[in-house]
Amino acid sequence: MAGDRVAAAQRGATTIADRVVAKIAARAAREALDGVPEGGAAPHAFVTVRQDSSRVRVGVELEYPSDLGAQCGAVRRQVVHRVRTLVGMEVPEVDVRVERLHSDRSRVAAQGRIR
Repeated sequence: MAGDRVAAAQRGATTIADRVVAKIAARAAREALDGVPEGGAAPHAFVTVRQDSSRVRVGVELEYPSDLGAQCGAVRRQVVHRVRTLVGMEVPEVDVRVERLHSDRSRVAAQGRIR
């Protein structure tokens, strides 16, 4: 039976759907941020896949005050690492968009307690 094997180059290719990579990227962002801010939404991602690489846009909500640059950098690194590890794709671009900042003051205001 060993002689009946088809060479790897002749077997075809595995295609990974954009939505699969997007779910991995969103999960990686959540891991990098150690979860979701209180009252915040989970990170979400949009992905464009071309051959063996993907471009990722991740929307996040962050605590404030904090080191926003460091958090965005951690999200970028984790997204690149997880997509490369789980899917085998290169990620030359990760666009992290901070969609909302959460602070103790904004949470209190949302509850109607600021004068």
